[in-house]
Amino acid sequence: MLCTNILYWTWMCLFLFNAHMQDAVVTAHTADLTWMLVACALVLLMTPALACFYAGMVRSKNALNTMMMSVVALGPVALVWALGGYSLAFAPGNAFIGSFDFVALRGVDLAPHHGMPHLLFMTFQGTFAVITTALISGALVERLRFPVYLAFIGLWLVAVYAPVAHWIWGGGFLAGDGALDFAGGTVSHVNAAAAALDAALVVGPRRDYGRQAMLPHSVPLTLMGTGLLWFGWFGFNGGSALGASTSAALAFVNTFLAPAAALSTWIVIDLVRSGRATAIGAATAIVVGLVVITPAAGYVGPLAAIAMGGLGVVPSYVALILRARTRLDDSLDVVAAHGLGGATGAVLTGLFADPAWSGGPAGLLAGHPDQLRIQLVGLVVVIAYSGAATFVILRAMALVVPLRDDARTEGVGMDVTQHGEEAYTTGDGAILITPGERLPRSTAAASPALSGGAS
Repeated sequence: MLCTNILYWTWMCLFLFNAHMQDAVVTAHTADLTWMLVACALVLLMTPALACFYAGMVRSKNALNTMMMSVVALGPVALVWALGGYSLAFAPGNAFIGSFDFVALRGVDLAPHHGMPHLLFMTFQGTFAVITTALISGALVERLRFPVYLAFIGLWLVAVYAPVAHWIWGGGFLAGDGALDFAGGTVSHVNAAAAALDAALVVGPRRDYGRQAMLPHSVPLTLMGTGLLWFGWFGFNGGSALGASTSAALAFVNTFLAPAAALSTWIVIDLVRSGRATAIGAATAIVVGLVVITPAAGYVGPLAAIAMGGLGVVPSYVALILRARTRLDDSLDVVAAHGLGGATGAVLTGLFADPAWSGGPAGLLAGHPDQLRIQLVGLVVVIAYSGAATFVILRAMALVVPLRDDARTEGVGMDVTQHGEEAYTTGDGAILITPGERLPRSTAAASPALSGGAS
């Protein structure tokens, strides 16, 4: 009888324990799925946030066009990604490019993939592709024809972003070498900045660049965009853990601390240098801090994140000052903020990566000095490829269509000439230009850019 009772209660304990463990597994899976759905939405929000961030820094006559260059990526880029770009980046292939296995979402269904439904993983990665292409527009605002931009971002996604994503995140040769990029410091920010640099050189400066003050028309709009970017970036970095895990928590906290350190450092430099802390400088500092921590978000501890944020803004601050003295018209300083910020973050990841926090790779300070070399090699490869491929794409397009309109058209403003609308109405209302209609002479005559004033 005693043996029977022991066996009975042993069986009951095992049954209850097994039921509890099954509930725990279901709960964990539900938490992972919930977090990734939220993270996906947060990253998608970053693209309209970028539109606000960029638009506030241009002249009012180009504000709508600048916003459209970000927002429009939500359409064609997302479709190109789903139909082909995702396959080239993440389908099993070789060291340089994925295969066509996932073209037109073939085999991309609700089956588990990286701990979530495959469709959700594809969508999450697609939100990264969207904002990366939109970042490039910051170097081309106020002059590039909108139809040309649409064609360019589609071609660039397939020819540049998808291969680079495969090299680092899809099992390509840089991943095999051990390159670390937790959430896209190299894949997104350095990649986009290298393209932005070459694009600015090919397209050329704005007609009145260097001859007329080009002041931000709405600093509050830029600050609002900055806040929304920071909010979305918690999904950008935290979601890159691909689940509701301690790694996601670490990335989340580091995404809070690094920009805080960057903002504090930038303000101190501003006050020492000029006695004033500017709002545009504060917005730029936050974005640089976010970019710097992106490659390291899940690999470093919180104190290292603070150090990275404080150190990372210095190269970008210097680059902004030096760029203003050149003829390079990187209109919204994509290279200084995203390029140098991403590169600095990648190198500092090789310095601060700590297995005590991540349970994974180690950097120089944790006893793996070769990680610095690996990070530098990855940067050089991505910068060289992205810059060269972007140059080829734009030069080839220039053989077929003009990349920009004439001086008079640019003087009137890209809002009216490219979209037939204005961001802000004056007098009796907005100007409406129908397809094929010539610009009204009264508009051109009233344009501050053509009459010598700032707008």
